[in-house]
Amino acid sequence: MIQRLSRRDLMRGSLLGAAAFGVPAILAGCGNPAERGAAAPATGAAARGVVTLGSNASDEVPKKALDTVIKAFTSNDLKINTVDHNTFQENINRYLRGTPDDVFTWFAGYRMQFFAEQGLAVDISDVWQEIGADYTPAFKAASTGSDGKQYFLPFTYYPWAVFYRKSLWQEKGYEVPATLDEFTALARKMKADGLSPVAFADKDGWPAMGTFDILNMRANGYDFHVSLMAGKETWTDPRVKQVFDLWRGLLEHHQEAPLGRTWQEAAQSLQQKKTGMYLLGMFVAQQFPESDRDDLDFFTFPEINPQFGTDSIDAPIDGYMVSAKAKNVAGAKALVKHFAQAASQNVATSLDPGTLAASSKADTGGYSALQKRGAELVSGAAHIAQFLDRDTRPDFASTVMIPAFQRFIGKPDDIDALLRDVEAQKANIFR
Repeated sequence: MIQRLSRRDLMRGSLLGAAAFGVPAILAGCGNPAERGAAAPATGAAARGVVTLGSNASDEVPKKALDTVIKAFTSNDLKINTVDHNTFQENINRYLRGTPDDVFTWFAGYRMQFFAEQGLAVDISDVWQEIGADYTPAFKAASTGSDGKQYFLPFTYYPWAVFYRKSLWQEKGYEVPATLDEFTALARKMKADGLSPVAFADKDGWPAMGTFDILNMRANGYDFHVSLMAGKETWTDPRVKQVFDLWRGLLEHHQEAPLGRTWQEAAQSLQQKKTGMYLLGMFVAQQFPESDRDDLDFFTFPEINPQFGTDSIDAPIDGYMVSAKAKNVAGAKALVKHFAQAASQNVATSLDPGTLAASSKADTGGYSALQKRGAELVSGAAHIAQFLDRDTRPDFASTVMIPAFQRFIGKPDDIDALLRDVEAQKANIFR
């Protein structure tokens, strides 16, 4: 079941104050295990001894933020194993069935539920009894398995939007587009001005998912999108083909050769004013030096179908789970409770400008202008999706949709055959 998060649910109570690594040797090789120190005795139910944390925060900014947050964890000794983000995500199933860490970074909603149903995560409902008042009902729903128990601790989240540099737009006289026609007209003007209109990268496989998500929600609405993600709709449906037709029309405005470019490189092209705009998560700010961050702004992707307007966005929630094979469950729960504290999330959002705190008790007074705008965007959305690879089965996202989108980008005129192949594979997976 996919949790459907409405704006009213998510905002209730606050303004959002709110590898292969299935084997330890490879985990150790990919990351740099480091002791995070706690000389203090264990407190409460936390067992003495080491707690291990498997982390996908491999980029410089989020890694620094996490390192700083866990320095304040003094209930147990802590060892963190950091693995490249994509490697972590692509091999998570083998990891959890092998010898996982006690706690691991993961995602809310469907992806959390999938591993909970497989018996690969520990029920942390007892933790939620202690910290539940710090979260809105929607955050709790996104942390709840199909059995009604909680398996996830929300830490931060971020919206997806179209980012741009204010100074470049002011210099060129660009205006925020309200419709797809205005968006394509703007892209043509940017190209005439010598810019690559839309920064684009899909070397890692997942960024293109955000483009599909927004085009599908704009053209066909949120309900159809989440139903498609749940395997309840056919990929040969004319409505899905329409999305790919729309996308094909936009590809001419995207950076060339995206399959050889990382999202970080595309973000740097935006920062360097070589591209005019970039559809990505707010974490794009991580690639901007602090001196340039006030020049970064965004708008929500424009209207395609008036029936749905711009009522839906992607706003993924990141957080932590306790693995079913945890050696120190009590210590793991103590760490999860540490992440739940508003003070921990305040540290993270102050060091990572592309994130917002999940806790309703977090201090938003220190948010940057960009972070405040991000919170406003989410608060104004009627429907909030988690992102394609979080709103559907992990195996379908990784083995079917990543190669499908990359195939489309490389050969955009073969839509019918592509969708037939996707549907055939989907039918084998969603049985």
